[in-house]
Amino acid sequence: MPAATALFVAAFGLILPANAQTFSSSYTSTAPKDCRTIGKPGAQDDSTQVCPGQSGLVVVISEGDLRQTVSVGRTREAAAKEPAAESGFGPFNSTANTVEWRAVDGKPFAIIQRWLIADIDNPDKKTGNPTSKPMLAVTRLPPGPVCHVAYIDGQANRNANELARQAADEFARDFKCGKDEVKVIGEKGAAVGLAKR
Repeated sequence: MPAATALFVAAFGLILPANAQTFSSSYTSTAPKDCRTIGKPGAQDDSTQVCPGQSGLVVVISEGDLRQTVSVGRTREAAAKEPAAESGFGPFNSTANTVEWRAVDGKPFAIIQRWLIADIDNPDKKTGNPTSKPMLAVTRLPPGPVCHVAYIDGQANRNANELARQAADEFARDFKCGKDEVKVIGEKGAAVGLAKR
């Protein structure tokens, strides 16, 4: 670093502390082609997808009666025992095929995933099918239990992705599953209202 630049940085306090944490995002796919499927998707019986994640973790998506749950663990069996595996929503729902992994200093501590929540009270005028309302869910990762931490409405908040990352960074690591209430970040919106029914 040139001497003049070093002097400027020091004078204005721009040197980061030695223990500053570096947050980052990476992405994995939960598209059927990238996962191992157990059962028959779309059938009346339940089906499960096991998808590779980060740092030796797998993402497990279970579906039954047009509703999904998402959990994470070292194995499918471990993920199935986490609180997130029981955290479904009342309305029909599905998840997008991309999982965002939030990490600090390279260690993942939360995932962010987009959900589509069916609004049966507001059907599409052309097809009569329920409309889908987008929502982001932040889920904390091990060590400790895996559970939902925050919901961000995808229509009501133009900066939903940024809000989800901020919620993950600020709340996920210290969130106490079963004791702390899932936080609604930003404007509530229709999707969050449906999810929290």
